[in-house]
Amino acid sequence: MAKILVVDDEEDLEVLIRQKFRQKIRQNEYEFVFAMNGRHALEQLQAHQDIDMVLSDINMPEMDGLTLLTKISEQNSLLKSVIVSAYGDMDNIRTAMNRGAFDFVTKPVNFADLEITIEKTIKHVRQLRDTLRAIKENNILKMYVDETVLNFMGSKEIEKALAENEIQDGTVCFIDICSFTSISENEPADVVVGMLNAYFDIMVKEIIKENGVVDKFMGDAIMATFKGEYHLDRAIDACLAIRNLIKESGIQGNSKNYSPEVSIGINTGDMVWGNIGSKTLRRLDYTVIGDTVNVAARLQASADKNQILIPEKCYELVRESFKCKEVGSLKLKNKQLPLLAFEVLE
Repeated sequence: MAKILVVDDEEDLEVLIRQKFRQKIRQNEYEFVFAMNGRHALEQLQAHQDIDMVLSDINMPEMDGLTLLTKISEQNSLLKSVIVSAYGDMDNIRTAMNRGAFDFVTKPVNFADLEITIEKTIKHVRQLRDTLRAIKENNILKMYVDETVLNFMGSKEIEKALAENEIQDGTVCFIDICSFTSISENEPADVVVGMLNAYFDIMVKEIIKENGVVDKFMGDAIMATFKGEYHLDRAIDACLAIRNLIKESGIQGNSKNYSPEVSIGINTGDMVWGNIGSKTLRRLDYTVIGDTVNVAARLQASADKNQILIPEKCYELVRESFKCKEVGSLKLKNKQLPLLAFEVLE
């Protein structure tokens, strides 16, 4: 749903907007918030921080639309504004554009044209947000981001996005290649790296297929995260596919007696998602931390070859979708009480 702030001192405009866009409102495509002038608009922006765009008149009491444009540009460069005004002369248009207006619509309003303008503006805003989200979650880019790069990219929002942290529900998986240490000790470096990268490539493709994110590569293991709808189910689907594909891959290098297998631990729950690292080194890693992560890592350490372990709380969530069997209570490091674990079979 797109949330739109309409700023105009004409009281009948609210009724007109609701009439013209009633279908979009009824279908939950648009939600409108209204303000009578620029000062009121700033109050509404403070109260509704999820607003996507602003439609604003120019001539209003207390604070006019051009002043509002300046305030919005200073406070939130992601928020885009469209001026809707009867003052459509070139001077006003140029002034509005110079102060950050995304577009200009003249009164009397052609609502078909206005709807096209709204859709174009919202699409642009969402593209910007998607870009910021990609930057925030792209470990390679963040590894090299420093103040000079951020200034060159020309947006305080990027720097702000990199600093934001949140507690959010999700699923984390640890996937380890069993007995690979023996390979690394007995094979040439090129063979070791080639085999490991081939295994990782299989894993990554399955993680991406289920809309997961490879959080990091840790030696011969991968840590992956999933969030959004059905994140636990998608994580298990990915891990089942990885288990089967790795076993069937036949990638052995020069070690004909080596059969690649994985051990996997999965857990779900609230985790801290944020950029962890050193500002001094200018190296930050967007990752997850917390007890949910620790339990998943320890389940993987307890898992046998070709075994996928989940805690009881995960089992209760997926028992109708996956075949599992109880493996008993496990004593995990730094956990006072044993944890009842289940193996995901298929």
